[in-house]
Amino acid sequence: MNFKGYDQANTLTVRLRAFFFKRYKMSRCPRCKCKNPENYNFCSQCGQKNEETKVASSCTYHLVVMGSGGVGKSAITIRFVNRQFEAKYDPTIEDRYQKVIEREGVPCVLEILDTAGQETFSAMRELYMKNGEGFVLVFSITSKRSLDDLDPIRSGIVRHKATDEVPIVLVGNKCDMTKKREVDQKDAKEVAKSFKCPFIESSAKADVNINEIFNSLIDQIWQKHGPPISSSDRRKGSRSENCAIL
Repeated sequence: MNFKGYDQANTLTVRLRAFFFKRYKMSRCPRCKCKNPENYNFCSQCGQKNEETKVASSCTYHLVVMGSGGVGKSAITIRFVNRQFEAKYDPTIEDRYQKVIEREGVPCVLEILDTAGQETFSAMRELYMKNGEGFVLVFSITSKRSLDDLDPIRSGIVRHKATDEVPIVLVGNKCDMTKKREVDQKDAKEVAKSFKCPFIESSAKADVNINEIFNSLIDQIWQKHGPPISSSDRRKGSRSENCAIL
């Protein structure tokens, strides 16, 4: 038996295993094992930070999802955060989620508050309106009343912020249910114009325009408070007043 050749083959195998193991660690999240691009900053699935990649700073934003009960607030939030659709309706009191994304090369930590739709919990809205930085106002295209219910919510937000220039996006959910539509796009756009905000039709079930909702809020926050720190500035070690250092 050629022991020299056997040793050489064994050494090569060990080296190959070490190479692929190193590559495996860099491309998979240690928490959920989801595959990510090499040198990723945060896992696209669970938001786990990649400790092997140095990130100087990250922007944190507090977003609030509001609207009547049954319009799909939780479904939109869960679809965005977990990439899943919850078909069963379970009335929400208050749920908090966190999602880490990259927007134009800037890591953004989104703290998302999914609120109650029932009038019973209307007292809690005061705190939501005070602390939120951006608001997703959701109605169902199958319910004209759910659109009308957003007017006092938006008025409350403006009252608490003492300005009508608040990052808001008006969302007409359940756009996949066209046969049951009660709200025309034209009417919704008129409401959005009066709210001074963008209008987006979405479907949590069909995963339509879900990311666009939250991207729109980030863009509005940046327009209001100024752009965040750039990638080149982060490498130089400078900081932005609009970002929270992690």
